[in-house]
Amino acid sequence: MTQSDKHRAVARPQDLRRRSTLAGEAAAATAEVEHALALPVDDRAAAFFDVDNTVMQGASIFHFAKGLYKRKFFGTRDILGAVYKQAWFRLAGVEDPEHIAEARESALSFIKGHTVAELEDLGDEIFDEAMAHRIWPGTRALAQMHLDLGQRVWLVTAAPIEIASTIARRLGLTGAMGTVAEREDGVYTGRLVGDLLHGPAKAEAILALAEREGLDLARCAAYSDSFNDLPMLSLVGHPVAINPDSELRAHARAQGWEIRDYRTGRKAARLGLLAGAVGGVVAGGVAAGMAARDHGRH
Repeated sequence: MTQSDKHRAVARPQDLRRRSTLAGEAAAATAEVEHALALPVDDRAAAFFDVDNTVMQGASIFHFAKGLYKRKFFGTRDILGAVYKQAWFRLAGVEDPEHIAEARESALSFIKGHTVAELEDLGDEIFDEAMAHRIWPGTRALAQMHLDLGQRVWLVTAAPIEIASTIARRLGLTGAMGTVAEREDGVYTGRLVGDLLHGPAKAEAILALAEREGLDLARCAAYSDSFNDLPMLSLVGHPVAINPDSELRAHARAQGWEIRDYRTGRKAARLGLLAGAVGGVVAGGVAAGMAARDHGRH
């Protein structure tokens, strides 16, 4: 990477704030509200749910990308770097701006040039195949509780809006806010509108939606597994830690927030699975890389 590339990758604080604001506004603008339904009984309150490891086990983008790969949507070389970087970012919690920029570019590279219609057509199919059985029943019940109270329920996730919208629709939720990929004439450009809907950008999205929908955030709830979602959790009157990481668990305890953990088994077992997942990604990457290399020799 050249010096100029590194300079672009490590964004200044004001640039990060600007991109977070753009990402939040873009996500709020694409939230799918079911206007066809009767007006909710409690139209001033809502619930906001993170997706990965909160609503469903694992990373939704990984399961979706795997489904696209199985359908020959892209090749091994296209997905290899993206899967490794996304897995490392998610499992190891790497927050280095340069690494995040690389992960973002890798994630966008394999949809560039494809149409929005292509991804949307495959959404339900991949949900049924790879995601439906990974939904946490406990979290699903919490979302339904809010719906039963006449409140609206949105997913708020760094995953692409196309994935988030599919999950929300299949679970019967109000809508979703996710990372918005730029498209021109229905074709993905490989660029984002703003930035990833991550961290502060989620809070910006909720603030924009609350203003547009007339929500009272003091009466709203938010659910997440990650300390990175503290900006979102801190906005509402009822923050809840779901399957929390160690930092969020400690913070939630200190603040007296509700904690719900739907995972089973001892912590050591979970750490073992985590290590196995990381090892599997690395080993799989090496194997795929060797296969691609050997194929190129023939």
